[in-house]
Amino acid sequence: MNARNKKPWHYITLLILAGEAVFILPFVLARVFRATVLDVYNITNTEIGYCFSIYGLVALGSYLVGGPLADRFPPRKLMGIALIMTAAGGLVYANDPSLTTLKILYGYWGFTTIFLFWAGMIKATRIWGGNDSQGKAFGFLDGGRGLVGALFGLLGVFIFSLFVSDAAENLGTTNSTEAFKSVVLVSSTIVALIGVIVFFFLKIKNSNEKEILKEKITFQNIKEVLQLRSVWLLMIIILCAYVGYKITDIFSLYAKVVMGYTEVEAAKTGTFLLFIRPIVGVAVGFLADRSRASLYLCIGFALSIIGALFFASGYIASSNPLFFTTIIITAVGVYAARVLYFAVMKEGRIPLAVTGTAVGVISFIGYTPDIFAGPMIGYFLDGWKGEQGHAYLFYALAGFSFLGLLASILYHNFFRSKT
Repeated sequence: MNARNKKPWHYITLLILAGEAVFILPFVLARVFRATVLDVYNITNTEIGYCFSIYGLVALGSYLVGGPLADRFPPRKLMGIALIMTAAGGLVYANDPSLTTLKILYGYWGFTTIFLFWAGMIKATRIWGGNDSQGKAFGFLDGGRGLVGALFGLLGVFIFSLFVSDAAENLGTTNSTEAFKSVVLVSSTIVALIGVIVFFFLKIKNSNEKEILKEKITFQNIKEVLQLRSVWLLMIIILCAYVGYKITDIFSLYAKVVMGYTEVEAAKTGTFLLFIRPIVGVAVGFLADRSRASLYLCIGFALSIIGALFFASGYIASSNPLFFTTIIITAVGVYAARVLYFAVMKEGRIPLAVTGTAVGVISFIGYTPDIFAGPMIGYFLDGWKGEQGHAYLFYALAGFSFLGLLASILYHNFFRSKT
């Protein structure tokens, strides 16, 4: 590899840190500590779903406006500011906000994590991957993000466990609140620090970055993107894969409600899930560069269907080994799809120069689960208590995964002779 094409590892490392850190406060902590979050803020699954919906509504507009913005300004500046602003929201999150304040906070996070951050991160990753390593680039990005999320989860569980032992069945509200507040404050500090580092050091000495930043924000770019069949298929693929990713939020709650785990044990289950993601990300990323990424996208959706149907069947509720085996199958499928849905942009002949615009347009539809997935999860979990509500959600996961599989097969076949 010559010096011009050498890929700087500090660059992808900072992308990985930033890419997950920005979502720690709004999503990762709620995934690992879902049962605790409901208890501490005295809210239901439906109510936290509404918070996620408000996030999604704000994010929806931010995808469109922020996408073209990433085609005009350096990613490091956009991403660094976004991280610092997101961390500032943690100060509100840690001070016992009301449900109304939580809704406003999630709307704020919808702006900070998407408007300045999202398309810039995707574009920066495509720059690093170059012409021959898109699978590896997005595999490292999502796998590394999974590792960062898992480490944050471990740190959170450690801090939380200082306030309660593993054997405690239930915590007092005061202990829970103080424990979770400490987790939030430590996480916010780390997120802000990463933001400062990214702002000053996320640089790549490559003329390619300077060239693509010369692109203007034009309606012609949007028109060009909308004429690509790959863009329309990716909207469906990402929507279906993202529903699957959102539904993985319930695994820690499933462990507590259905399997009978304690709060600390349930949080450890959520963290275990996060550690699957980096393994899948790196492995699938390397495999995708040796074949076609869309093939492994199909395999990911197929595994999601299998895992979801196992959960929905109810057979695993009395078996710890089967519970963890099925988590692994489902997670591998969900994370494989998540790793690859932007890695196939090159295969679908989406030009690098309009990546930001393409990401904004695709994300406008693809990430609508941010709006409806939360209330959907709350509707089933609060409407049908215990195992039955979880089963309905896993049937939904199987259905969306099936639709994603069909779209991925079309993507794979359509571009077979064009790559």
